[in-house]
Amino acid sequence: MTSQEIVIWLQEHTTLGILSSAALNAIAQVLEERTLPQGSNLVSAGIPPEALYILKDGQIESDTSNKSNFALACGFLPGAVINLKELLLDELTPSTIIALTECQIWVIPASEFRTLASQYPEITQALSRSLAQELAQVTSALTYEQERSVALRPYLVTKAQRGIVGTSRYAVRLREQIREAAADRKSVEIFGEPGLEKDNIAALIHYGSPKRREPIIKINCGILQTSGIDLFGRAGGKPGLLEWLGEGTLVLNNIQELPPELLPAMVQLIKTGTYNPVTRTGEPTAAPRSSQARILIISEKTQSKIERCVGRVIKVPPVRVRKTDIKAQVEYYISLYVRSRGLPKPHVTPEALRRLQSYDFPGNLKELKNLVERAIVQAGVRQELTEEIFWSAQTKKKEFRVNLLNSYPGLRKFLRSDWWPDRINYGFTVVVFPILIAVLFVGPQTRDRNFALNLFWAWWWPFFLLIFPFLGRVWCSVCPFMIYGEITQKLSLWLFPRQLKRWPREKAEKWGGWFLFGLFTLIFLWEELWHLENTAYLSACLLLLITAGAMIFSAIFERRFWCRYLCPIGGMNGLFAKLSMTELRAQQGICSATCTTYQCYKGGPQKGEGMETNGCPLYSHPAQLEDNRDCVLCMTCLKACPHRSVEFNLRPPGIELWTTHVPRKYEVALLFLLWGGVYLHRLPQLQSYLGLQLDLNDFWQHLGLSLLVLLIPAAVAWVGYGLIKLFNFQRKPKSFTELAYSYLPLVLGGNLAHYLHLGLAEGGRILPVTLATFGLNSEHLPVLIAHPAVISFLQDATLIFSVLLTIVLTQKIARQPLRSLFWQHLATIGLAASMRVLIVF
Repeated sequence: MTSQEIVIWLQEHTTLGILSSAALNAIAQVLEERTLPQGSNLVSAGIPPEALYILKDGQIESDTSNKSNFALACGFLPGAVINLKELLLDELTPSTIIALTECQIWVIPASEFRTLASQYPEITQALSRSLAQELAQVTSALTYEQERSVALRPYLVTKAQRGIVGTSRYAVRLREQIREAAADRKSVEIFGEPGLEKDNIAALIHYGSPKRREPIIKINCGILQTSGIDLFGRAGGKPGLLEWLGEGTLVLNNIQELPPELLPAMVQLIKTGTYNPVTRTGEPTAAPRSSQARILIISEKTQSKIERCVGRVIKVPPVRVRKTDIKAQVEYYISLYVRSRGLPKPHVTPEALRRLQSYDFPGNLKELKNLVERAIVQAGVRQELTEEIFWSAQTKKKEFRVNLLNSYPGLRKFLRSDWWPDRINYGFTVVVFPILIAVLFVGPQTRDRNFALNLFWAWWWPFFLLIFPFLGRVWCSVCPFMIYGEITQKLSLWLFPRQLKRWPREKAEKWGGWFLFGLFTLIFLWEELWHLENTAYLSACLLLLITAGAMIFSAIFERRFWCRYLCPIGGMNGLFAKLSMTELRAQQGICSATCTTYQCYKGGPQKGEGMETNGCPLYSHPAQLEDNRDCVLCMTCLKACPHRSVEFNLRPPGIELWTTHVPRKYEVALLFLLWGGVYLHRLPQLQSYLGLQLDLNDFWQHLGLSLLVLLIPAAVAWVGYGLIKLFNFQRKPKSFTELAYSYLPLVLGGNLAHYLHLGLAEGGRILPVTLATFGLNSEHLPVLIAHPAVISFLQDATLIFSVLLTIVLTQKIARQPLRSLFWQHLATIGLAASMRVLIVF
């Protein structure tokens, strides 16, 4: 360019245009043109200016050293005059200026410019204009920052409250995920239950990222306007939060509460980083704008459309799976509280810590924090936080429970000894059972002359039914069927070393219950059609068939597969065990926090107090049991546990049925089958009462009537439920499957009332019957039998008590007013009355 062209360019593009032509000509004569490479420094901050620079072409930007005021940072376009003020006022350069692109620069060395300034005083006028432009620029930047601050202030997150406390694998993994998320700008969904401080995790991600100096705001999606104007702003009008946020971080809290109208726009923002400002009705859709903000989403429920768009998902583990971190969390919360109030730090007792670890904390960290702070206040001047102070850590599962092992140490000693149940099983049952089977086969075939048959029907059945409310499935721990199953398993492995098959759990859970239901149906029909109660060899065949099933499946599968899924007696035991007033459980907190071997479940060598065992025969973990169905009280877990986590609790009978119970259709079918069995046992009396003239000596008529009789309780209960649904308009009743379990006390009571007659009228004849078995004279031996009036009274009392328990249990399970369940209560009373007519005589 010629000198004249340079003068014209300076007049049109720079603040020096106000100078005279002579001054501009003088400046044009001394200008030196240089090329500044991209990324190189033109000016360094804090030093005397070396020259006056005029940007001819390209783009440069100041990188201010004043980190507290970003308004001083700015970009420069062609025509910018740099270092004018500093040269005229002898100041240091305020900032470093960097070339964003390759630039063409005109340079006047400092000494030459000062000479020109002394020759042409009017150059100082250009300084005034330059200062006015800079002032306007700074004022504009400060005004923008002020408006931005006002807009963002209500939503700002100023800092992360705390880091991730704990050393569990869950805590370690969560810290890793936070670090990974902070390293990039991908959108993140932070998913988890309430009370897990997910917003704090979002803050940790932001303040650990390179953009930590940018603002972070948190918006509750539930309060957003359906138009989205809060976030997106109005086209041609007020900016939205996204525009004010710039490159900051937007935290969308409780995304599950987002108005459905905003979901498509939010998906667009997360997926593409663009949004459309809101327009007024009738106006065309605004052009999409790009957002530089980072999106962090906090959610308590899965949102499939959102999940498909985000770059990564962080699932925050609940406190109940981080039991090992509870101690560290408690200590941390105590330290925070006492430090903020200048209090001495109290000590948490081991018992209190174990109680906290046994609690599930549905409110998670928020609940734990509140609990700790309340405990410190409750403790006052005391320096110990005891178990009693943490009163709210008492869970529903622990209400009304008494650990009998703590109350009676001798009971713990017995149950952990070899006597229970091994010495009983292998020293007594394994010997007595084949003797009884032999007596049933070769002895007299009627109950009044065969003591084994008398023991089975008049002693075992009443006793068996009586122990359910007290000890649940305890019979299964000394059951001869599985003792011989275990012997078969050990012998087969000795003879043919191999790996036993693992349980097909999914299929067994689905079909096992229906299999044992079918077996029990056949047993009932066999008992009725062939008079098993008074035929010794057929009773022996029944016992041997069940034993054969246990032996066969024990030779195929590991542990007690038959006992858990397929045994008809075991299925009945598991059903009635739900009513038991005792339970075997383990403290979840202790198991999660301290146990790493799971010896109670898997088995293993001796460890500390824990003995060597083969693990639970039913593959049940005592800390995960929801009811008594899958526990046979063999006490293997009690013997194996080295942490004293296992408890043998006294509890309200059947409490699980209205708290943690999971209904199963095959159990309901078995329940009604067992109930129908009461009517089947009294088939002659029922036929007489109904005035039927069917010939029970005819096999097919007998079979058909037996099948119909088995359906009576189910039919009546179903009609009662149908009437509840028909007349109960305001309240929707629970499902038939759930409500059917409320009949359990009456089913047990009806069976017990039936067998009480055998037990009290024939059980006392055991001594003369024993001698008669071997052909000896038994007339001189005593007989202990109850008067018929006593038997009738006990049967009546049993049925009445069962009815009352059934009504109470129905109310507990249904949780509805008494009048809403009138028809089910009427069905209960009607069926009980019909059983009374058939049984009591």
